[in-house]
Order: sequence, then structure tokens, then C-alpha cells
Amino acid sequence: MEKIVFNPEGEEPVAFYVLEQTMIAGEKYILVTDTEEGDGEAMILKDTSRPEDAESVYVEVTEEKELSAVAEVLSSMLEDVELVEGTE
Repeated sequence: MEKIVFNPEGEEPVAFYVLEQTMIAGEKYILVTDTEEGDGEAMILKDTSRPEDAESVYVEVTEEKELSAVAEVLSSMLEDVELVEGTE
């Protein structure tokens, strides 16, 4: 499983494991988790960088309609992963 490290501005680096990635309507999305094995917290991130950017810039998908649509696509790609929306 690929491990990526995010460097949020002004914060400590955060590591995530990439479970899956997809492209929908020209937008790149990745499903990441905080643990390599077992149940962990997962997030769907959207790549907001431009093609000419040296590094990718990801933001968490929070808009309910977009999140549901992307989660449905990612769920169909993963047989053994169940995506459950958080209760924050």
C-alpha cells in the first residue's frame, strides 16, 4: 500500500495510506486512511493542483453531494472496504 506524507502549512507532517484513486469528470480523487491494516479513519481527498504545479495539492471532500458520488464510485472499486460517513 502506498504511503504518502502531507505537509500542511504551519503544521506537522501527516502520513496516510492510499487505498484507491479515481478520476471523475476530470477531477482526481484519492481514498486515504490513517492505518495500514484494520479499521481506521478514512478520507476522500481531491487534487486541486494545476498541471504546471510541481506538487499536488489535496483538500478533503466535504460537500455532501460530491462526497456521496465519489464514495459510491470508490466503494464499487473496493470489494473489502466499507465506506461509512462520519458523524461529526
